Amino acid sequence: MSNLMRVFLIDDEKLFVESLTKVLRRREMVIRSTHSGADAIDILSTETFDVIVLDIKMPGMDGVATLKAIREMGITTPVIILSGHVDIERVTEVLKMGATELLLKPCDVETLVCTIENSHERMTTV
Repeated sequence: MSNLMRVFLIDDEKLFVESLTKVLRRREMVIRSTHSGADAIDILSTETFDVIVLDIKMPGMDGVATLKAIREMGITTPVIILSGHVDIERVTEVLKMGATELLLKPCDVETLVCTIENSHERMTTV
């Protein structure tokens, strides 16, 4: 079994996911991605990850509903929320549901990479 960090990207912005995937793979991370919350829940029913990166605003099942479903499945994986807007009510809601971090889009790629690495490191030292 590989010791590489497994990261799950859930974001409807396909170009963002493609570019972030390239960056993370260069850092020797294993990346899985999807563009919808409903597909993410299906994937999470059979696969595990070290860190989840979740966009809050997506068509259909948004990031809030997706995070709620993830936590209801008993999954305690660190979840980094990405948001293009500061909506205090939604931010408060995802933090109460156990989101690990919240980053605003557009987010510097290095900041996101460091946040992923830090979230994973905190989880493995618990």
